[in-house]
Formats: sequence, C-alpha cells, structure tokens
Amino acid sequence: MEEAKETGRIEAFSDGVFAIAITLLVLELKIEPGEGDLFSAIISQWGMFLAFFISFATIGIMWINHHRLFTLIRHSDHVLLLLNLLLLLMIVLVPFPTALLSEYGQSTTAQHNPTFLRDAAALYSGTFIFIAIFFNALWRYATYKNRLLGKNVDPRAVATVSQQYLLGPLLYLLAFVVAFFSVPLCLIINGLLALFFAIPGKPIGGAPQAKSQAREEGRLEEV
Repeated sequence: MEEAKETGRIEAFSDGVFAIAITLLVLELKIEPGEGDLFSAIISQWGMFLAFFISFATIGIMWINHHRLFTLIRHSDHVLLLLNLLLLLMIVLVPFPTALLSEYGQSTTAQHNPTFLRDAAALYSGTFIFIAIFFNALWRYATYKNRLLGKNVDPRAVATVSQQYLLGPLLYLLAFVVAFFSVPLCLIINGLLALFFAIPGKPIGGAPQAKSQAREEGRLEEV
C-alpha cells in the first residue's frame, strides 16, 4: 500500500510563492530612453540583466531543490510549516536586493560613492545566506530521526542532500565577504552557486532500497 503524503498543500502554496517571486524580477527590467539606439541602451544596462539572470536562475534552482526535498518529506507538522514560511519569506525578498543591485550598478550616485554598489551586492548575497540557512533548518528538522520522511527513503540519499546543503551557508557567506572587495566576482560566485545546487547529489554506493523496490515492482508486473 502506498504511503499517504501529507504535504500537498505545503507544496502547492510554496509553488505559488516561488512563481510570484520569480515573476517580480522582470518588473525591474527598465530601459531609459536616450540619444543612442535601443540596442545600445540595452547593452549599457548589462549589469541589470546580469543581476536578473542570476536571481532568476537562483530562485528557479531553489524551487527545484524545494521540490526534491518534498519528494522525500511526506509528513508535516506545525514546526515544518513555520520553517517553510520563513524560507518563503526570504524567497520573496530576492527581487528587492536584485533591484537595488541593478539600480546602484547603473546610477551616478554609485559611481561617485562605490560603497553603495558594494553594500547592495552584500545585501544581495546576504539574502541568499538566510535562504540557505532556512533550507538547512527545514531539511534537518524533517530528517531528525526521520520524523517526517517517507518509510522507504534511502538513508544514503538523505545523507547526500545533508552534505550538499551544509555547504550552502558557507559558500554564500564567501560571496558576501567578496562583495566588499569585488562586486563582479561576487556575482560570478552567486551564479556558480546556482549551477552547483542545480546538480542533484548522487548517493555514494547507489540506492539499494530503490533498486530492491524496482525489482519488486518488476516481479509484480510479470505476475
């Protein structure tokens, strides 16, 4: 008998929040009319588009990882709901530092006072630090003594996810520190982190429980 899944409403609500946050990013893409042609104006705003693409990729990858977690998390309780809300709170904040980074990257104020741009980049990376922390808190609460996981979850898969997520706050902290020295390098690190978390971790030694289940299903189909 298939195990009942209790997280359907959490996932549906979270999907809506992710969709809204990722859509709000495009509202900050604005090109001011100038003396040159349109394409020159667009190219001159390259920093704004770079921040948009990095934020879009990061939120998108976070949505994928949120989905992956809830394929393993099958039960919920009050604490999990609160932790998920805290995570979503930080997700919907991403368009704000993205807009600041875009604005100060092109403004004359930032050119005369570079600290504006550095502070915007630090706030941008700092937002991702808190997102990574809440991702870890949600996952580790759910996996503590397997309290909210499915019965047939492979423990090696759980360990692999835990190891990968442990790096998140540390790597985003690195990007935060780098922002005070090099804003372009800070953005590059954030972009590379999106790629890093896009790669699903593979359980070391395979997933024996999953293989066993597949063999069982194969035998059932043959009967």
